[in-house]
Amino acid sequence: MEDAFYNKLGNDRITSRQVDELIGLARGLVADGNINQAEVEFLEKWLVANAGISDLPILSTLFYRVRDILSDGVVDEEEKAELLDTLNRFSNRDFELGETLKATTLPLCAPAPILSFEGRTYCFTGTFNYGQRKHCEAAVTERGASAGSLTQRTNVLVIGMYATDSWKHSSFGNKIMNAVEYRLKGFPISIVSEEHWVRHL
Repeated sequence: MEDAFYNKLGNDRITSRQVDELIGLARGLVADGNINQAEVEFLEKWLVANAGISDLPILSTLFYRVRDILSDGVVDEEEKAELLDTLNRFSNRDFELGETLKATTLPLCAPAPILSFEGRTYCFTGTFNYGQRKHCEAAVTERGASAGSLTQRTNVLVIGMYATDSWKHSSFGNKIMNAVEYRLKGFPISIVSEEHWVRHL
């Protein structure tokens, strides 16, 4: 019993040291407002070394995201922007990868609508559990929908599962606010959570 207690204490210490180290690493990577391929590869190496000794969802989620980005050998501009945003918010302790959507502050449709795909236009914003934005877009285009930027013709805006109470100040906050404005002007746009969208796939 005593051994289990001290093991738990030791593991907690490792975990909190890893989080502090990762915050420091994230701050270093985003300091110049840019991220390049070599930095993403360095981050992957750190995560490979640390994810195995931790059961923190934050490390495994970030590890799979980074591995996914590097899977084709090229880190494109959209992937860099997405990862930069994720690391920025994490280094400011704005949110945790593993913290789920704070639906209370988000302007989601209530009740959430039944979603269809054929002939519909989708837009995705935020950080997704499902995968990168391009994977989310592929999931709807395979079902007969189109996906792209937010316009007055957008039918559904899907907000990624990882969001915080301070979403208005994040890089995806503007898109959400624009969608709310369109909705107030009478454009038939639905704003839904990733969780709700996934249920319809």
